[in-house]
Amino acid sequence: MDVRDTTLPDAKLIVPRVFPDDRGFFAETFRENVLADAGIHDTWVQDNHSRSSYGVVRGLHFQIGRGAAKLVRCGRGHIWDVIVDLRKGSPTYAKWEGFDLTDENMHALYVPVGFAHGFCVMSDVADVLYKQTNYYSGEVERGIAYDDAEVAVRWPIEQPNIVVSQRDAGGPALTDVAGGLDFVY
Repeated sequence: MDVRDTTLPDAKLIVPRVFPDDRGFFAETFRENVLADAGIHDTWVQDNHSRSSYGVVRGLHFQIGRGAAKLVRCGRGHIWDVIVDLRKGSPTYAKWEGFDLTDENMHALYVPVGFAHGFCVMSDVADVLYKQTNYYSGEVERGIAYDDAEVAVRWPIEQPNIVVSQRDAGGPALTDVAGGLDFVY
């Protein structure tokens, strides 16, 4: 397993070794000691699984308070996974980076506390599997607009092909919520 830096400090791309043969493949997708050697010392308390169809955009979500780090991978299909740095004082504050996560490359993305997260489904269907360091609670779940003009994520699918929930379609701009965020670099 190879843990790589991204352009956003503290976020990591995890690239597993895959061992294919005529029966299929084997890959180790999580190994605590390898992540610890890369500086990731989180305790994972919840696993989630979502299924979405082509063009669905979920996000950009985060949790306030203690926050929640995530370890995201695509178990079926292809997603374009996006993170946005929300940490005050970060040299990459309000910057984003996108990653192709597929069932073929088996890459995973480590999303630290203080980042918004979202994805766009690029295949007919995609199953997204992720661990998180805090339990889900609607009371602390927040988001910013997936199409926030200042953050300016360049989604690989354009309207009218993007499908978003009512909640995500009405998300606030980062500038409207930034003052209430306690994330610090």
